Amino acid sequence: MSDHVVKLDPTATIRADVTPERAGWRHLGFQVRALRAGEGFVSESDGHEVCLVLLAGDADLSVGGERWTVAGRRGVFQGLPHALYVPPGQRYGVRASSDLELAVGMAAAEGRLPPRLITPDDVKVEIRGGHNVTRQISHVLDPGDAEKLLCVEVYTPSGNWSSYPPHRHDEHHPGVEVDLDEVYHYRIDPADGWALQRLYTDDRSLNDVVIVGDGDTVLVRRGYHPVAMAPGYDGYYLNFLAGEHPSWDARDEPDLAWVRGQWAGREGRLQLPLSGTGRDA
Repeated sequence: MSDHVVKLDPTATIRADVTPERAGWRHLGFQVRALRAGEGFVSESDGHEVCLVLLAGDADLSVGGERWTVAGRRGVFQGLPHALYVPPGQRYGVRASSDLELAVGMAAAEGRLPPRLITPDDVKVEIRGGHNVTRQISHVLDPGDAEKLLCVEVYTPSGNWSSYPPHRHDEHHPGVEVDLDEVYHYRIDPADGWALQRLYTDDRSLNDVVIVGDGDTVLVRRGYHPVAMAPGYDGYYLNFLAGEHPSWDARDEPDLAWVRGQWAGREGRLQLPLSGTGRDA
């Protein structure tokens, strides 16, 4: 198994668990948790800010003295998310009203922001790209919404590319790119499908392609990281990112940056059906 991929354990309560130590980076922790109806847990955020994204199901959520009852979506392909932001130094609780699955991102922080429930009405939806690079970005945590964390959900239709043109964010050059840890947590519909994710650097000291399935989590430690969905299968991935200076600044792969303005390809690109002799009249 590639050390880029963390497999989901469908039999466990904590189905995936990524610590900074396991990933080999500084900031980001990530979990996927599952609860049966009536089950719950209470935890302390300690020195971390925490964001819980409800992947599927209903729950009662609490932070300190605040409480919310959430009627969530049936699955990630059935609507926009609810999420709970918990600052450092808080006790928070989750009790499942139905079978529940949630993803948790965390990073060390100081505690400058209050707890809050993020509802589907708070989630900004962006359609990005074009042609067979069209995808939807659902913004859960943007810069300023947390201290160190960012969070989006990305939907990539059958056969489309995503995270394209390939980009990187592993060096600190404000206005160009920032250094961020990142996970891609995948769901695929139907669930027997797959996607390809390439992980590579300019000098090709990293140059890997991983096959990802439903429930897989890919660790993006460095380099460019585009995604392609297998035709016939729609893709979802949850991105949690964390760093000292969280922003969406990223550097495009130089040889492919031109695609950002020409999603359907350059002038004179291949058109089907191809016919004729190819000679000038």
